[in-house]
Amino acid sequence: MSAKTKPIFDTDLPPGILDRRVIPDEQFDKTWDSIFLGEGVKDQLLNQAIVGFTLRSKGVGREIIPTHGIVLLVGPPGTGKTSLARGLASRVARMIKGATFLEIEPHSLTSSSMGKTQQAVTDLLGKTIPEHAASGPVIVLLDEVETMATDRRKLSMEANPVDVHRATDAVLAQLDHLAERHGNLLFIATSNFEGAIDDAFISRCDLVMTVPVPNAKARRSILEDTIEGLAKHFSSIKKLLATDEFERVVEVTEGLDGRALRKMVAGACAYTKEAAVDPGKLTVEALLKAAEDAKTTLKRKEK
Repeated sequence: MSAKTKPIFDTDLPPGILDRRVIPDEQFDKTWDSIFLGEGVKDQLLNQAIVGFTLRSKGVGREIIPTHGIVLLVGPPGTGKTSLARGLASRVARMIKGATFLEIEPHSLTSSSMGKTQQAVTDLLGKTIPEHAASGPVIVLLDEVETMATDRRKLSMEANPVDVHRATDAVLAQLDHLAERHGNLLFIATSNFEGAIDDAFISRCDLVMTVPVPNAKARRSILEDTIEGLAKHFSSIKKLLATDEFERVVEVTEGLDGRALRKMVAGACAYTKEAAVDPGKLTVEALLKAAEDAKTTLKRKEK
């Protein structure tokens, strides 16, 4: 399959499935490249995802190494966890070949009716995913996994604690079942709230990685990547990278996540009609003002 292959099914997706496509995928590869983390972090993530397939393909028993084929990405909103997960899936698929990507829509599985959530989870993990795994490697994105594997110790009586408890039990039981019977499965889970995830789920993860708010080096890379991307359409904007004030922009943006940094550049273009019509006319002064405004917004949210 070409990296440009479109989703294999555009319609008629099974319940609980948001996206299904053959990977590797060109767009997913681009999102992987757009995430900037510390040196070696993405390599570690990719290697961990691959080693599970390696061990299970060689018949290494779970009594020796109890892998579940689960990688968990945690961290604040906006740090690129979902994009990183999709990109990881595509990069893994370049090494194992013939993989299908499934993205779960967790909110479609939850219900206020007794037993409905548990049944939906059981159908998804016990039927839909094994059916796909029977045809080849499958990489599953469990976004906002805390909605499926809620910490049972912290259940609120405002919800239906019995049903949520049973749903989490169902998730754990099905993951154990899948790990035993399908060595060609990889789950990539994400969460903004690690403390809301059940400990039993976390214990089943082969790797738990925190995706942090970018440091100065990463912020510089994100801003450079954003501006260089815009320069493909508005070439004169690239001049901003050569200014002395650009480093000041990097400093002022401390604490901003990757999403906020990229949106900040677009926001800066909106400060004048000239830059709104032609972002190539964006000035470093406007970029610096946008950075300061973004930091003010961040501080207001923190309060």
